[in-house]
Amino acid sequence: MITTRQTQQTRQQTRLQAQQQARQTKPPQPTRHARAPRRQLNVATRHQLTAAGVPDGTITSRTRPGGPWQRLLPRVYLLQTGPPDHRQRALAAVLYAAEPAADPLSGDTAALTGGAALALLGIREAASVPADVLIRAPRRLTGTPAVRPLPTSRWPRTITVCGIPSTRPVRAAADFASRTEHPDRIRSVLAHVVQAGWCHPHDLHAELRAARLLARPAIRAAASELLAGVRSIAEAQARDVLTGTDLPTPLWNARLYTPDGTFLASPDAYWPDEGVALEIDSAEYHYTRDAWHATLRRRLRLESHGILVISATPSILRDTPTEVLAALRTFLTLAATRPTPPTALARGHSQLSLPF
Repeated sequence: MITTRQTQQTRQQTRLQAQQQARQTKPPQPTRHARAPRRQLNVATRHQLTAAGVPDGTITSRTRPGGPWQRLLPRVYLLQTGPPDHRQRALAAVLYAAEPAADPLSGDTAALTGGAALALLGIREAASVPADVLIRAPRRLTGTPAVRPLPTSRWPRTITVCGIPSTRPVRAAADFASRTEHPDRIRSVLAHVVQAGWCHPHDLHAELRAARLLARPAIRAAASELLAGVRSIAEAQARDVLTGTDLPTPLWNARLYTPDGTFLASPDAYWPDEGVALEIDSAEYHYTRDAWHATLRRRLRLESHGILVISATPSILRDTPTEVLAALRTFLTLAATRPTPPTALARGHSQLSLPF
């Protein structure tokens, strides 16, 4: 009987030991850090990997040449063998700049800005290396050839673009302009941001003013053009050609309607009193047969309502601006004396004063 009780006690102790051992060897439940690579485009920091239970030695061995992982930036890894795409590179820049203990996707400690953020929105001409990433001042962080940390005391509202914490387009555009020296590139990118509808020219002007960037002539000129209605680099060049002449000031990108309210077209420049329009037709957007036919039909609609149309390409404006001015001067003179005025009505952009 004693032997039986001892046997039962032994079996019970064995079961308890087995249960305790099972609890100790049971794999941990996935944590937020363990799930990070999936929600971070397969990119993770060393801090996140070690917090998920990955040993330092494993990280080192897997990121050796020929290994399954890649080191994109100091302490930032791509957990795949293929090359990173532009989104993964952009997110890696944010992960590098974010505070290690913070959620890097929150946008609280690091956010993509400048040309890198605009490129995510489809403005490829704004893309640049290194990628600009905002961090909160007075925190400092060493930059790399791929990342330029920008400490700021004006922390913006952030948004998520393609899974990447970014500044809003208006702030990204201002940060891009602040770090770009070429005037034409500033003009082109800021015009593209407004033309694509990512921000209103008045909001962009306010952001540039808050960042104290309007003292720079190139940025001030671009802001002035956008408030006047200019929406492309070609239109900006046309405005340069017209500035300083005795020709009347046109409306830029005004929307023209028939008397019954039917939309006609939106010429690049329009003189409403004379009924003269200037169209800048770039080969980039008119090289296909359908695009060229659409351009001709738009011109026919304008001319059928008494509007005189002058067409020019950006290269003509750049290389022989006097020919464009001579044609405009002739048409404006003829229009002033013709007996039948144009029937189109102009709405939209008017000449706006620049508030300083």
